[in-house]
Amino acid sequence: MRPGRIVVTGSIAFDYLMTFPGRFLDVMVPDRLHRISVSFLVRDMRRVEGGCGANIAYGLALLGAEPMLMATAGPDASAYRSRLEAAGVDVTHVKLCEDVFTASFFANTDEDQNQICTFYGGAMSRAAELSFRSLDPAGIGLVVISPNDPVAMARYAAECRALGIPFLYDPSQQVSSLSGEEMLACLEGAAIFIGNEYELGIVEKKTGLGEAEILARVPVVIITRGAEGSTIALRGGTPEAPHGATTIRVPAAAVRDVPLDPTGVGDAYRAGLLAARRVGLPWETAGKVGAVAAVYALETIGPQPAPYSLADFAARYAASFGPDDGLARLGGAK
Repeated sequence: MRPGRIVVTGSIAFDYLMTFPGRFLDVMVPDRLHRISVSFLVRDMRRVEGGCGANIAYGLALLGAEPMLMATAGPDASAYRSRLEAAGVDVTHVKLCEDVFTASFFANTDEDQNQICTFYGGAMSRAAELSFRSLDPAGIGLVVISPNDPVAMARYAAECRALGIPFLYDPSQQVSSLSGEEMLACLEGAAIFIGNEYELGIVEKKTGLGEAEILARVPVVIITRGAEGSTIALRGGTPEAPHGATTIRVPAAAVRDVPLDPTGVGDAYRAGLLAARRVGLPWETAGKVGAVAAVYALETIGPQPAPYSLADFAARYAASFGPDDGLARLGGAK
């Protein structure tokens, strides 16, 4: 990653998290999925602060990366913005739109950690009003284009290409809303593509591009695979893989025996991986840092874990992967 700060774009949202005391599969009728009509009586519900952009920025701040968040929210997010700032996120370019509510995410999780989710865009629909042309491109090391208003995602990718700013393309939760043409346009010129296995399947269905075809267009393709960990594919002929394409397989980190909530786990993985790359750690180590950051989120009800010390983080890393491989370079966990 080139020198400079990480700028995160994406949603700021309030998450409404519900738990279904059963398995979704038990109430699905395979030959009637074309006409679904089902409701779930949930066990509990809580409202927490989230949103992909905010979650990634918060995770980066926990690891000392001093990220900038560029996003839109409603006036109901004023206290949330202040909390992000106190955590170490630069919120100078978080715009509060006075006439619309902050985006909201409704997630229902079953006993197998499967989720059925709905998202209301709210103020996120104004994200295209923000522009990288108001920033100094030379001071930006990487832009994260995470799930956001589709028009904004396309605009940010186009501006990054025009301004020569490296960017990571992360359509994840928006793959159901984006067209194949929109995703292909945002892949053009991306430095990194990231998604989970299921999202990759939707991308392939809509664009016709599988993992290998995406790697032909994007130098680094990262796929998260739940309990099986993640893979980091590096295109041959790049500085990271000079002798040919290679795929690094990163196992998942060990999880404590506590109640689990998958909300925000992918965002935490992204934050850990990018924080490690920012200080020059190799891809395999970065993937492991992402895996450890992910379990902190998994063990938290809600997407943003409480602040942790670098010593605690290093101990969790060592318990899963052995010696800490230079984690002291992160240097920012509180």
